[in-house]
Amino acid sequence: MQSYETGLPSSKQTSEFIDDMMRFLFPLYENKSMQIDRLNDEWKRLQQLFADLLSSLEPLLKESPDDLAKSFFAVIPSIHEQLLDDAAHFVKCDPAAKSVEEVMLCYPGYYAISIYRLANELYRMKIPVLPRVISEYAHSRTGIDIHPGATIGKYFYIDHGTGIVIGETTEIGNNVKIYQGVTLGAMYVEKSLQNTKRHPTIEDNVIIYAGSTILGGKTVIGHNTVVGGNVWLTESVAPNSVVYHKAKVVIKNK
Repeated sequence: MQSYETGLPSSKQTSEFIDDMMRFLFPLYENKSMQIDRLNDEWKRLQQLFADLLSSLEPLLKESPDDLAKSFFAVIPSIHEQLLDDAAHFVKCDPAAKSVEEVMLCYPGYYAISIYRLANELYRMKIPVLPRVISEYAHSRTGIDIHPGATIGKYFYIDHGTGIVIGETTEIGNNVKIYQGVTLGAMYVEKSLQNTKRHPTIEDNVIIYAGSTILGGKTVIGHNTVVGGNVWLTESVAPNSVVYHKAKVVIKNK
């Protein structure tokens, strides 16, 4: 068990960093552009702010806060490129989306994915606590709970999104769509399972409709499968399947 007697990253400072980072990556949040010299200044300011966030965790870090900040910011351009691809994919998937700009401004699923991609990079850098603080900020804003340790491929599409839960060891392939209320979780919670795969694997081109729950580290949903709404799954499904919950709806006239 890790000890954080030396302090923790400030939630307030973390949220300010994330807000500023999103405005830097997507200037349309402020509806204004930056000159090159201001972009350079803002880049340096954000990198220093991030190093300051890490300073409270310095005794637990394998590198200095400044070196970790440099490593993180070195991959920001590739994350930004991936986020642009994600936004374009949202436009392609959703008939209600009229533009990439609309997706960036209005879609909580896109915002949650954006914050996940930043937090996941920090998680893979083995930075303690901070990735969770970042992901919980997105959770509080969107109602979408994506653990930063989850592995999520390209072109991930979340429609609506409220109530979605994606656990730490979940693996999601490319071109996957999920709808509101979906849980990708563990069969049960036990501390001894901390270092095991507890959450399902979702292969490429899978669609999971609203309200479905898929549990277990050995559960694999094969590629090109459609999982209907309100399905409860604790076992694997072969590729190219259709899974649905059969319910009876009765309408009586008065």
